[in-house]
Amino acid sequence: MALDSQLWQGDEQSNFTSAPKHLQNASFISEARQQAPSIDRTPYMTARIFRSPFTYVFDPVPPGPKFIRLHFYPVLYGEFDGSKTFFSVTVSTYTFLSNFSASLTAQSLGLEAFSKEFCINLAEDQLLNITFIPSSETSDGYAFINGIEIVSMPEYLYYSGSNDMDVPIIGQSSSLHIDKALALETIYRLNVGGQHLSPMNDTGMFRTWSDDIKYLSYTGLDPVNTSIAIQYSDKCPNYSAPELVYQTARTMGVSKTLNTQINLTWTLPIYLGFNYLVRLHFCEFLSSITKKQDREFHIFINQQTAETQADVITWSGGNARAVFRDYVVILQNGSQGMHNLYIDLHPNADARTAYSDAILNGLELFKLSNASGNLAGPNPEPKAITNSAPTNPTESREKSKRSTIAIAGSVLGGVFLLSVLGFFVLRRRKTAKEIGQSYQTSTRTTLSNTTTSTKTKASSLPSDLCRRFTLSEIKKATNNFDIILRIGVGGFGNVYKGYIDDKATPVAIKRLNPQSKQGAREFLTEIEMLSMLRHIHLVSLIGFCSEDHEMILVYDYMAKGTLCDHLYGTNNPPLPWKQRLQICLGAARGLHYLHTGATHMIIHRDVKTTNILLDEKWVAKVSDFGLSKVGSTSMSRNHVSTVVKGTLGYLDPEYFRLQQLTEKSDVYSFGVVLFEALCARPPVIKSGDNDRVSLAVWGPCCFQEGTLDQIVDPHLKGEIAPACLNKFGEIAVSCLLRDGIQRPSMSDVVWGLEFALQLQETAEQVGMDGGHLSEEKGAEALLRYSNTDRIDDAFDESSGQMSGSRSSVFTTASSHSDNVGVGVFSLVRSHAGR
Repeated sequence: MALDSQLWQGDEQSNFTSAPKHLQNASFISEARQQAPSIDRTPYMTARIFRSPFTYVFDPVPPGPKFIRLHFYPVLYGEFDGSKTFFSVTVSTYTFLSNFSASLTAQSLGLEAFSKEFCINLAEDQLLNITFIPSSETSDGYAFINGIEIVSMPEYLYYSGSNDMDVPIIGQSSSLHIDKALALETIYRLNVGGQHLSPMNDTGMFRTWSDDIKYLSYTGLDPVNTSIAIQYSDKCPNYSAPELVYQTARTMGVSKTLNTQINLTWTLPIYLGFNYLVRLHFCEFLSSITKKQDREFHIFINQQTAETQADVITWSGGNARAVFRDYVVILQNGSQGMHNLYIDLHPNADARTAYSDAILNGLELFKLSNASGNLAGPNPEPKAITNSAPTNPTESREKSKRSTIAIAGSVLGGVFLLSVLGFFVLRRRKTAKEIGQSYQTSTRTTLSNTTTSTKTKASSLPSDLCRRFTLSEIKKATNNFDIILRIGVGGFGNVYKGYIDDKATPVAIKRLNPQSKQGAREFLTEIEMLSMLRHIHLVSLIGFCSEDHEMILVYDYMAKGTLCDHLYGTNNPPLPWKQRLQICLGAARGLHYLHTGATHMIIHRDVKTTNILLDEKWVAKVSDFGLSKVGSTSMSRNHVSTVVKGTLGYLDPEYFRLQQLTEKSDVYSFGVVLFEALCARPPVIKSGDNDRVSLAVWGPCCFQEGTLDQIVDPHLKGEIAPACLNKFGEIAVSCLLRDGIQRPSMSDVVWGLEFALQLQETAEQVGMDGGHLSEEKGAEALLRYSNTDRIDDAFDESSGQMSGSRSSVFTTASSHSDNVGVGVFSLVRSHAGR
């Protein structure tokens, strides 16, 4: 019995094996020596081991297309080492795997166990044979398998019907019929903008839908509307994808200026030498987009044009209607190896479209068998294991406590599934209500945050994740830590500008002060965090040095310094308002990525203006992860119990009061950053006026009293559109609410700042008067924008609430005027960057 209480029937003495009597000892069942924490006992703790070719024969199996899923857990089974096996798998006339290493595949995916999903079509009276063939290159070669699933699917889910249009080939004027003679391998199945969906949340075929964040180069926004009922059609039946896929999406945001400068891009590593079927799922569920040409965009696949005027409303016939589009990519040009397949969406900037934006809800990618029926590609390169991206979404199911399934019968009409080696059972399809109740995120691999002593730290540092510098290289880069090259001083120590790679690359070098209390633990934490994170709005760690008791970090050089350097206590010219707004938006995106886009939620714990760095193009990058914490992995807990750490003036009072850390503590600190950017003053000023000591108290009070404009940086007089100021203040105040549960998520903050930026840009386009913004014209611009250009009517301005399932609301009710605590305690009293 699996952890989800589903039964699997073992294959011992079953009718599904066909080994001749004189080869009965050619295979045997063995139990794994160890069980990884993320692995279900069933089916992964038992395996059948084959010393010679061995065939499972499934009969009877109804004709028609089938999913075949093979489960592998490559560990020690008795005297057999599953990590050293190489074998092939054939199914009928198709070759699924050839000289396959389950161990190399698992390592490249970063998983202990995984599954491979294939699709084939069975003709009438055709037997289903699955044969495992050990490699003949070694005398003691063998194969193994932990579990097999066979699931029927609707006849034309992926295969083309006789009346269906052929699938267009990208870059050609021809098309391809997805004939039933083809076999398919699932490479990716992504719930774009949403969370991992387990097989129990599928439409009866037990497919896994992974989240898409790791494949994105630009995250955009991820609107959600789980209250809307999705309408399906004959061309897109209700089994095409779950409602939860069509109720979430990824878009670019509300800023036309930003959108037209970038693409929404997914990068999908695949093998050359095959053709691929790409399926894109769409659904317009925002109530503001209901007509043709409301949102048009371009689609590029493999850097070639797939659509020049993609219009979901035109394709689907209306709002809340699901639709998908198929495309074929030809990569059989004689080349071998890995290739990055890019899916790019770019907004149509034509004036006739209401919104310069793009949208995608789901994505599936399948490898198509070649003329000889082969689907097998090479094994991953061992040296590339650490950084390899996953190449099959179905493998991620093993990281969640998934239900391993075996059914016979489903409401799809004859959906039939068998599971072997674990156990066989019957299982019914879940109702829509049950699916909603069982919807949950996947468990994810956590980053290591173990504490090591100074003596042992050097050997435990992840030198495989980033560059390790020698102390002599660091001294050469900084001219032996020349004080002239010192560009910053913080709680961690001194920061120097240096040059590496024969002075070709400028870098920032942070050297630990041996007297600092923020030492070994923070040093290791920052290396572990930044080595595994890459985002345009996070500072990049190049490497480290841990030699002769030195602890040194090497980062990309940020030419413009910190955000604080441009707000107060400086001779730098004051930043224009729009630039401050864009910097805040960039930092918000970085924090949003930490909370939702990394392998697991990361809570920064020290968000402040000195930890927001600016590169030569003024792009904001969140820095300093020495105090960061990995969020809870428990579904029943949404906090981490921890010793309170932070900086005076930024520390979340709820965190201090309850000693429980959540991502909403970062939101609170970011609210202080927003008021800092607006007012150009420190978060704490020890003055005689108690009302003005804490910016976290003074700012919200002024907003609720209607005097926010009186505390704005005097250098910004006449620059801020009134509507933008009001929206910006609303966001900042919401971040500072006393109860974390009432604060917005960073996703909501990003959305709000995008909206504020659009308000500013719209007002500037129509309301500039002699270089200053006219309040009357600014208000007029706001009204015009609200009535015609607004992208999301789900946000109710009269109540300050967002309908649907957004995680929080922006609210400025006066009842919250006393909700921001004054007695903020901190263990870090210096505002300087650490």
